[in-house]
Amino acid sequence: MKKDQKISYYVRILLVAAEVSLISFLSYATAIYLPGEMGRYISLDVLYCLPIIQAARLAAIHALRHSDTQASTLVGIVVALAWSATEAAIIWPDFPLNAFLLNSFTRSVVFTVLGRVVLSLCRRSEYAHKDMLTGLANRRELLERLEIEQVRSERSGRPYSLLYIDIDQFKSLNDAHGHHVGDEALTIMADILRGSSRKVDVAARIGGDEFVLLLPDTEKQACDILIKRIEHFSKQVFEERSWQISVSIGQATKIGKTEKVDSVIQLADENMYEAKKMKQQMMNGGSGQ
Repeated sequence: MKKDQKISYYVRILLVAAEVSLISFLSYATAIYLPGEMGRYISLDVLYCLPIIQAARLAAIHALRHSDTQASTLVGIVVALAWSATEAAIIWPDFPLNAFLLNSFTRSVVFTVLGRVVLSLCRRSEYAHKDMLTGLANRRELLERLEIEQVRSERSGRPYSLLYIDIDQFKSLNDAHGHHVGDEALTIMADILRGSSRKVDVAARIGGDEFVLLLPDTEKQACDILIKRIEHFSKQVFEERSWQISVSIGQATKIGKTEKVDSVIQLADENMYEAKKMKQQMMNGGSGQ
């Protein structure tokens, strides 16, 4: 997590604590100063909103931390302590210490469990459209974006392009060094695609070692430049790690809608295999000289 994201992460948690403290204070103050049963009922109604507040805030905080459950535990404890401390401060000195400790513990457990549920739902929703290993779009997301791009191209008359990227000798890398190294190669490839693309582009992982880059409003000449850039960066990174792998890239450019949404993917896939075949022929020719 980057430094600015880390600061934002902890600032959001502090805001959760401040918000819970304020709501708890207003709630208990209402219970004390409003006459009769009215104050108690209003107080309870407000306090019942705290789990909802925590759940909403967790969803935002989770966006900065994808790989752990620290957020749910930390926010659960923060909310419980803020609530219990505010409660004790208002009722003090008639609030015993053992009641404060018991309330803090039970509320921490309840809010942490709720947080785990929220994070699980966030991840499930997030990874419905993302590849879990690389964080890139998955095939489902790619097809949805491709359909949108086809409609846009049909209306504007502007082309769009698609690159199909395959890692050569990926299975050999897995067999020689283990799946953890293979996963590292996939995440590095994903980072290369992110670094080589624009915000409007869509980078996706659609198979084991197969990636796609959807390029709106892009002609073939621009694709050729981008292909060379991806090949250069990937070769540099792979050679630094002494990995005997490379990439083969196929390209397809279209204007407007096609009969099948994924036909442009198939065309780029076919061109990728042609590029792979030509590379193999050049290697065989070079070794035969």
